[in-house]
Amino acid sequence: MLKRLLIVVVVTVATAVALVVWFTDNVFNPPPVALADGNWEQILLQRVKPPAGYEFKVFAHGLSRPRLMAMTAAGDLIVSGYTSGNIYLLKADRNGDGKSDGTTVLKEGLDNPHELVLEGNVLYVAEEQEVVAFDFDEAALSNRRVILDGLPTGGAHTSRTLRRGPDGYFYLTIGSSCNSCLELNSWRAAMLRFKEGEAPTIFASGLRNTVGFDWQPGTGRLYGVDNGRDNMGDDVPDDEVNLIEPGKNYGWPYVHGMGVADPILPMPSGLNATLPVHGLGAHVAPLSILFLKEAPDTALVTEHGSWNRTVKAGYRIVKLTFAGGKVSEEPFLTGCEEKGNVICRPVGLLEAPDGSLYVTDDYAGAVYLLRKLP
Repeated sequence: MLKRLLIVVVVTVATAVALVVWFTDNVFNPPPVALADGNWEQILLQRVKPPAGYEFKVFAHGLSRPRLMAMTAAGDLIVSGYTSGNIYLLKADRNGDGKSDGTTVLKEGLDNPHELVLEGNVLYVAEEQEVVAFDFDEAALSNRRVILDGLPTGGAHTSRTLRRGPDGYFYLTIGSSCNSCLELNSWRAAMLRFKEGEAPTIFASGLRNTVGFDWQPGTGRLYGVDNGRDNMGDDVPDDEVNLIEPGKNYGWPYVHGMGVADPILPMPSGLNATLPVHGLGAHVAPLSILFLKEAPDTALVTEHGSWNRTVKAGYRIVKLTFAGGKVSEEPFLTGCEEKGNVICRPVGLLEAPDGSLYVTDDYAGAVYLLRKLP
């Protein structure tokens, strides 16, 4: 009885902390004021520094919480509007000005839609409590059906990330309900693997909030970026890059970052926690990882940015190079944050067939284009 009471108290406190985090992130860090007075794009283009070989464009703006993307056969973008409940269609740039030729809303009223997987004319959407499928055309989404239900809800981390793996299975990540606690639902802080019509299995566990993951071309290795625990100081623990393998436990809530023990929850005897292959630094909030088609040893990671650090960190895209069993890191896109002033927060990444990159920003309600130069 005492153990059960302790778990309830921990979960309750953790939920309260999660609400404080949400309030801090969304109320005290509102979208840029410049967005309202018309100067936002001009300031953005002056501040953002794209990598060599790319030019930076505002592809579309005026969206509500754009998060993740899928590209149609025609080159249009489908974009999830996370907490807004919308699914957008952004028409491709066919006149060459670097901007979308128009935006429409394909669907409204969804439950925190996040990841999108487009296969032919079927669009899979990972909502907070369900994975659903729609028939897709350029005018609307229709014929909604449930692929997987019963996903846990409540508390923190309401985003769900869904990808189709090289093995034909779906992989789905569900973040923890709290900062650090004992979860009552085994699907929390885990990656699931399933096929339509089959019960999911837990592929990996101990992943606090792995929003982004991708398979490395050629090797088939699955890497994910995990958002680490808060309230342990400015520089502890590292947010993580993990090589995610079946059956492994990555330590949460007992160990964090590069092996830092939790101050409240001791490691159970017999638990073998797998450590990250790379630490990104504390509180940078990585939300996507994308391996590049023409450079399979290179991955890009979006860092949404810190909310509880004395000096802000993240708010950029970094490039990771995987070589010789090690991971090296360097900046790829910077300028979203300068001296504590934030104007953009990158989230999703998509690589076009020509090597150009699309980046979502749920802070300014925009999608950016890093157009590859000839």
